[in-house]
Amino acid sequence: QVQLVESGGGSVQSGGSLRLSCDLSGYTSTPYCMGWFRQRPGKGREGVAKIHSTGTIQYADWVMGQFTISRDYTKNTLFLQMENLKPEDTGMYHCAADRRLNCHSRGGVAVITTYPTWGPGTQVTVAS
Repeated sequence: QVQLVESGGGSVQSGGSLRLSCDLSGYTSTPYCMGWFRQRPGKGREGVAKIHSTGTIQYADWVMGQFTISRDYTKNTLFLQMENLKPEDTGMYHCAADRRLNCHSRGGVAVITTYPTWGPGTQVTVAS
């Protein structure tokens, strides 16, 4: 079975940093597209960042350079480095993957929420 498991969440004060990790297992080959989406209290799922096997990276407009997505293809791990966190960043962060080749042609970060495989999420809480 294909599984994604997130880790690295926690509670930090405003301005703090966290590094989220997503471990992949059960894949016969590396997913073409991977990304992170989040769900904040009282709001729907929103894409954060994605990375394609082609090397293409895309972030949500509101990221403003504070988050960095990366992949370790050798260890099958996806990362999200988060800097200068704000209370409004509080929420559940999920990683997601798409093995379908056509994911390369789908633009924007909103499509991350449509990827077939999601992880259970890791909670990020930012205090004022």
